[in-house]
Amino acid sequence: MSVTVSEPHWRHVPVRLDVERWATRRPRRRVLVVVHTVIAGQRLLDAIRLLEGDVRVQVFFTQAPDVFSNGVAEFLGRLRGLVLPWSQAVQTDFDLGLAASHGSLHELQTPVIVLPHGAGHNKIASAARSGRPAAQRGVYGLSRQRLVRDGAVVPEVVVLAHQEELTRLGRECPEALPVAEVVGDPCFDRIAVSLPLKALYRDALGVRAGQRLLLVCSTWGPDSLLGQGWDLLERLVGELPRDEFRIAALLHPHVWNAHGHWQVRSWLAGLARAGLTLVSPHGDWTGALVAADYIVGDHGSVSLYGAMTGVPILMAGRPDADVDPGSPLAELMSFAPRLRGDRPLRPQLRRSSASWRSHRCERVAARITSEPGRFERRMRALLYRKLRLRAPTTRATTQPARLPLTVRYDEPGSVAAP
Repeated sequence: MSVTVSEPHWRHVPVRLDVERWATRRPRRRVLVVVHTVIAGQRLLDAIRLLEGDVRVQVFFTQAPDVFSNGVAEFLGRLRGLVLPWSQAVQTDFDLGLAASHGSLHELQTPVIVLPHGAGHNKIASAARSGRPAAQRGVYGLSRQRLVRDGAVVPEVVVLAHQEELTRLGRECPEALPVAEVVGDPCFDRIAVSLPLKALYRDALGVRAGQRLLLVCSTWGPDSLLGQGWDLLERLVGELPRDEFRIAALLHPHVWNAHGHWQVRSWLAGLARAGLTLVSPHGDWTGALVAADYIVGDHGSVSLYGAMTGVPILMAGRPDADVDPGSPLAELMSFAPRLRGDRPLRPQLRRSSASWRSHRCERVAARITSEPGRFERRMRALLYRKLRLRAPTTRATTQPARLPLTVRYDEPGSVAAP
């Protein structure tokens, strides 16, 4: 009896030593997309889309180790890209790497461009490496403990959204200033071009004529809106008349992936039956933000992006969450009213509308990026400069957000497809 032994999964044609024999086309440059988490992967799509149509470039994907790695394999599966195991990625030479997180990047033999995976750099985090004191803290994405390893700066390029972040980086990690580049923010640009289409996004979320959409945005972790308790969400759904308000919840992907999609749906099933609309993590969240008439958020990036919409923003979650006091998010939290769960909610919404000063939000929104509308042009120029290739003559343009998807409860376990 003969036994056929298949080749190991990692021996993909484009990275074999005998690639000339097997590859239909041998590209001139190879790019590795390093996906730590789903949210990082979503942000990286905004960058690798700028390589579409260029037959000189082959893009590979790999899943890097991360505590929030659950869901990444499914995310990469939906992309149908060529995925290399991390064990092979760290032993293979690529012309360029892209990442939106920092863990284990020093293991790669590839120059890596690191993008932020949220609205700039707002959160303070403790050092996570073994042997380092837990009290050592810095701004995530700008701190020395994330950017430097064995005395050397790890990233080839640190992408920033705003010129003022250069000053903050200089305080946190001055040795990284030579590799920093201000490029802009893709989500800011997408929201900006989507604002005129607000009615379309409202229709997709089932908002009827005469209704106001209240979007509840929760980041992840114990200090978040949901981490501080479900009571506020339950009260919003229970107290606000359904003929006047539609309540939608937008949860950070880490909430879904840390606890599991089935569990999150199960926890919120009763509220969904009472009228809550749950925005699917598989779709584009920016349209839901554009559709809102009120935003109830916390210290997550979505609250900061909400400053672009001009609608009242009310804060929930832990008021003393670890936010860099010099960040635009801290400025927003300094004047946005807190939604009090121990008081009637409808009068608080009414007062927020009467007292809201949109010019203060405009000032905060202006701190998200100093390159509005220019992310795609500047990011593509950076990519091709680092790849040492002439950029194509076609111009990339920012497209409006896709219509938001919602979680369905009509069938057991069914979730709206991406």
